[in-house]
Amino acid sequence: MDSPEEILSKIQQLINSNPQYKFEAYGFILAALHFTMASLPEPRHITGREFCGGIRRYAMDQFGPLAQTVLEYWGIKETLDFGKIVFALVEVGLMRKTDEDSLDDFKDVYDFKTAFDNKIVFDS
Repeated sequence: MDSPEEILSKIQQLINSNPQYKFEAYGFILAALHFTMASLPEPRHITGREFCGGIRRYAMDQFGPLAQTVLEYWGIKETLDFGKIVFALVEVGLMRKTDEDSLDDFKDVYDFKTAFDNKIVFDS
């Protein structure tokens, strides 16, 4: 298991090689994986589509109506970006995948504008 310093170093390595995503995006995806796995009755492998759903729930839980704004600030503009981050984390050994997993599993899972539309209703 990687130490916190090793994890930070690996994420910094990813940012240095591809600055498209901010540091927080990688930490968020790792936290979203924990959140998603904790919601399962028993631990198991999840698909990219399932993970996108978990990421959405986690983002809404953490940021509410600002979820899309926060994700976009970090460089995440579509579900394919989740997959690019996941596969980068796999590459440095911070996440795992199966032979069946593909970046395409994250493509067009949902539209951000629809998925993160959380109209606030105030009772008068």
